[in-house]
This record gives sequence, structure tokens and C-alpha cells, in this order.
Amino acid sequence: MPEPALIERADPASSEVVAQVEALAPLRRLPDAQLVAAATRAWSPNTIRAFLSDLRLWSDWCRRRGILASKADADAVAAYLRALAGIEQDPRNPMKIRAAATIERYLVNIGWAYRMAGIDDPTAAPLVRLEFKALRKTLGTRQRQARGLRFKGEVADLDDAPSGVCLAHLLKACRRDMLGARDRAFLLVAYDSGCRRSELVTISCEAIEGPDHDGAGTLFIGTSKTDQEGRGAFAYLSPVTMAAIEAWRHAGGIDRGPLFRRVETYFDGSVRCVGHSALHPNSVTLIYRRLIRAAFEKKLLGGMTETELERWVGAVSSHSIRVGVAQDNIAAGESLPAIMQAYRWRDPKTVMRYGARLAAKSGASARLARRFREV
Repeated sequence: MPEPALIERADPASSEVVAQVEALAPLRRLPDAQLVAAATRAWSPNTIRAFLSDLRLWSDWCRRRGILASKADADAVAAYLRALAGIEQDPRNPMKIRAAATIERYLVNIGWAYRMAGIDDPTAAPLVRLEFKALRKTLGTRQRQARGLRFKGEVADLDDAPSGVCLAHLLKACRRDMLGARDRAFLLVAYDSGCRRSELVTISCEAIEGPDHDGAGTLFIGTSKTDQEGRGAFAYLSPVTMAAIEAWRHAGGIDRGPLFRRVETYFDGSVRCVGHSALHPNSVTLIYRRLIRAAFEKKLLGGMTETELERWVGAVSSHSIRVGVAQDNIAAGESLPAIMQAYRWRDPKTVMRYGARLAAKSGASARLARRFREV
């Protein structure tokens, strides 16, 4: 039986993991409570959220199909995969089609749940593996990439003037009040550091050192998606960014604690107050989208139409500046190891994928085409 002390001391998320796994276990008793407890301690908060979300989705599908999740076999999992891929849908309860990478994550988490519950893992069956291989061919494996927010936009030369949707224009679109000071500092820190959204919203005043003799500073990033053990890393902050941080802290009266906080406004848009807690991660995309619309209203985006604007807004995400940073570094001729080290990437394939469009414009075929463009 699970040890009560282990469960009582667990946080709510950990307790929910225990509850979900117990629901699968025979007689609702975990064969190894310490295994589940260790998993919740080892997993990051994002991994726990994904595990719980994926397991709920699977349980809901089983319930609608009249299947007891704890008794589900390989046939049931294979049918689930076909539903997720849009190959075999229930007209009464159609499912949203998922990407192959998302479905693969579902399989991993469902498999973990069955193994922790001490019962046979139906996701390990050859039928399921072959079904997944087949749906990868149907769906393709190319992952949807966030639109990159580069500093000057889609320019061929980094010395060219800013063009279209870019960080330079978003900075110009920032308001001249407390909210604008927060947004300006936020954009500049995001670009200098290349932080993920989870890292950006947890930045504290104490994590910033400087300015030094030339006005630059450093940001200490305690933990991240690829550093759950908390070894930490440092990111460079330019003099312009340090000045923007100081202006925001002065305007918001922020001495310590979370650096980026919610700025509450009245119905007319005027600033009401600054919150005490850190921004929610979901706020990052909303900030970018709001500033893109503001830049459009201020005629900073050239001849962009409203249709093009909506397409841009739909393609931007909290990851867009990180993608743009990679693209600008590639355009500047920085080496892959240098980019990975500076912005804390582990997989070179990720950086190369972000730079694929730039590579197409500057590769052998592009150079050859330019040589014959007047023919």
C-alpha cells in the first residue's frame, strides 16, 4: 500500500500524479509508492503538467468508448492513435488532430502511468509501435515552428534598416508610461538572454548583476528546461538593456523579488498599479501580440495589410524572440557551438531548424541564382 506519510507531504501536483496512477492500479493500490514519489520529485513542473494532461485525455477517450482504462489493451491504444491522427474518428466525439511529436509524448506518458501502476504497458506492444510509425508517415514529422522575431526583421544584411515585424519596431511601439517601461525592458532582456518563457517570468531582481564599468550586466539563470538540476548559467545584458531594467524598476518601485510583474490598467488604458507577483508564462505571447498590433496602428510595419497582420499575430508565440535570436546569430556568422553555449541549447538540430529558412536564402542555390539573375 502507499505510505500515507509520502502522500501527505507531497504538493498538490504530486498528489494528483499519485491519484491518477492509483486509478489504474489493481485495487487502487500502488505496488511501489516510492517509485511514484521519486518520479514526481525528479520531474519538472512542466513534465508533471504534461503527464497529468495526457493521462486525462487518454482516460476521457477510454470512458467515451466504454473502455476501462486499467484494462485497455494494444487494440485500444492503436485505435486511440488513429483517432488522434484523424484516420479513424468517432463522428459523435471527433478529436482534434495532433502532431506526431505530440502523439509520441502521449505514448511515453501513458506508458509511464501503466508501468508505475504495476500493470502491463499496452503502449509497448508491436501493434502500437507499427501504428505510430504509420501515422508518422500520414502526419509527417515536421514540427510547427514559431515565427521568429528578429531584431531588424527579415533583412538580408544586419546593417540594413528595420523591416516589417521586428523587435526594433516593437520597441518603438512601447507606450511612454509604466507599462511601456515594463514592456521595453521585457523585450530587451528576452532578446539579450534568449530566455524561454518559463525563465523570463521567474527572473528576480537579485539575479541581475551590474552594471559594470561599461554599463553592461549579467543575468543568472538558476534553472531551466534543460537544467533541472540547477547548475545555473549566465546571460549577457547590454548597456541599453540594463538602462531599460533600471527605468522599469524605478517606474514600478521594484526593489526586490520578481522583476517582471503585471501592470494593471483602468478601462481607459491608464495605469492603475503594479502587481507583486511574477507574470504568468501565458502572458508572454499576449505581450508580443499586443505590441505587434500597436506597431501596426502606429504605421511602423510598412504596407502590411490587416490580413497579413492577423497571419503574423497567429504565428507568433512566447518562443518567437528565442527563434529570432538564433536566426540573427546565424545571419551574423556566429558558429553553432558559440550559439548553443550563449543561449543554452543542447541539441544542434534545434538551432539548425531555426536557421533553415536563412540557409535556403544564403546557400549554394541562392548564390548561383544571384550570379545569373540578369540572364
